Parts: sequence; structure tokens; C-alpha cells
Amino acid sequence: MSIDQSTAARVAKLARIKVEDDQLPALAGEFSAILGFIEQLGEVDVEGVEPMVSVTPMRLKRRTDGVTDGDQQAKVLSNAPDAREGFFAVPKVVE
Repeated sequence: MSIDQSTAARVAKLARIKVEDDQLPALAGEFSAILGFIEQLGEVDVEGVEPMVSVTPMRLKRRTDGVTDGDQQAKVLSNAPDAREGFFAVPKVVE
């Protein structure tokens, strides 16, 4: 797949990257090379290959999925500039 200069300029604008007009041909060439590599990856036969997390066989650590309150209310509120009755106290902003 080939990327032209107008498409490269549009991608640069969407990515909020400032690219000078004289650098657009090089950027379009780099985009084309990246897309060419991705097309090569699409040609690889992966039929029957299991997805993997790592190149070394390992099992992910598991933990029980339990909901708790954290039991750290005092610790969390110790950083608050103003805490009252177990909650953060903030100044009133609406009259």
C-alpha cells in the first residue's frame, strides 16, 4: 500500500505533529514502509498457533476477585487538608 503526501499531511495533522512541506515526501515514504511491513505480517500462516503472553511458557498469577472497602480510610484521609466525619471536606462552590 502506498501513502501519498496529502494522506501523510492529514495523518500528521490528526496526530498533532507539525511537519514542514519539504518533509512530507519522506514521511509518506516511512508510512508506506510501515504499512508494507504490516502487510508482510498478514501473510504469515498462524493457523493452529496458540496465543501467548510471553516467549517462555508461564501461567499468569491469579487472585480471588473480592470486593473490599480497602480498610484504609484513616490513611487516605490523613493526606486531606480538611476531613470531617470520615469524609473529605471541600468548600462550598454553589450559592
